[in-house]
Amino acid sequence: MTRMTAPVNVVDIDAFLSFTIALVLLVLGKIVTMLIEPLRRYSIHEAVIGGLLCAALVALAYFGFGQQIRFELTARDFLLLMFFAGIGLKSDIRSLLQGGRPLIMLLALASVFILLQNGMAMALAKAFGLDPRAGLMVGSISLTGGVGTTLAWAPHFERDFGIGNAMELGLAGNTLGLIAACVIGGPMAAWLMRRHAVEPSTDTRLDIGTTHDEDDAPLDYFGILWALLILNTTIMLGIGLHGMIDTLGLKLPTFVGCLFAGILVRNVLPHIVGRTLLRLWPGIRHGFALISDLSLGLFLIMALMGLQLWQLAGSFGFIITVLTLQIALTIGYTLLLVFRLMGRDYEAVVMAAGFGGITLGSTATAIANMTAVTQQYGAAHRAFVILPLVCGFFIDIVNALVIALLIR
Repeated sequence: MTRMTAPVNVVDIDAFLSFTIALVLLVLGKIVTMLIEPLRRYSIHEAVIGGLLCAALVALAYFGFGQQIRFELTARDFLLLMFFAGIGLKSDIRSLLQGGRPLIMLLALASVFILLQNGMAMALAKAFGLDPRAGLMVGSISLTGGVGTTLAWAPHFERDFGIGNAMELGLAGNTLGLIAACVIGGPMAAWLMRRHAVEPSTDTRLDIGTTHDEDDAPLDYFGILWALLILNTTIMLGIGLHGMIDTLGLKLPTFVGCLFAGILVRNVLPHIVGRTLLRLWPGIRHGFALISDLSLGLFLIMALMGLQLWQLAGSFGFIITVLTLQIALTIGYTLLLVFRLMGRDYEAVVMAAGFGGITLGSTATAIANMTAVTQQYGAAHRAFVILPLVCGFFIDIVNALVIALLIR
């Protein structure tokens, strides 16, 4: 792969303006979603619309005018922590205890998929005359693992295996996978609902956001204030838990610590504080939903704003072939196996919508797809805890073991 000539000019946009642009894009995406009914029917998240528009305009500026636009996205990581702290704070331990078998089943399905994903990518790399191990960079390293795993493994592939374009392959695969994961979840869920006559949920108490037709969410000043205080405290506790886990030599994303902290606070704090907080909890819960929904939308917008689509220019044929087949494999695997083995019910539909986030994108895209589906059809509480645990915790361990085995 040849590296592209650098653009004539680099335009850096500071953090405040970048955040403001993200707000504008999210508002734009919401308006478009409200106006175009098929976007709601197929549960396309509003952040995807605004984010992809921005990524396309940035690419146009690069290719058409020689301008590389770079956004300072310092708020992005904190938004992700805020989002997962909110997920944990809405998780009743009694519901979680019922999720043991589905969690194990989803992990098993994701683990098997990693083997299929890598096997196909390595075979295609060999067919294109490349080192088969190069296929791993457009397999589970960039797709299941994400940007962090790509950045960690690429230098090793370049140094030890002589795959000089490993970084470009991984980043290109992650870019296309992220885009695909954003758009396939909702349509798959809509098809499953129709094809199998799945009954929507009657529970409107969403884990994230509000339903499309819920105009008057019960929010007030005190509920939002309490929600912000508890969220910030939970994030502090989550960062502390992450540090403790890190000292044990177990490398996990920081958001996993915030998710665990949220579960702990949700199930302990009301009993410690007493009846006063319990009486306020419905308002606080709606505050969590609103803040988490905004955090997820802005995070996803900012993630898409940071995409550099020109990285796809090299080895285009190989990348497009592999990613097209990876997307097809994800869709077929999800519709034929994931939905059926996860119970063939509404919770299974929601997890199927998020499965592409495990196999192609990221935890955030998985949750965005699930959020869009539940806004259309109702709540799915266990799905919002089971899938992040698989996606952000267990699957990273499995993925690392599989990669280490295949590069030998």
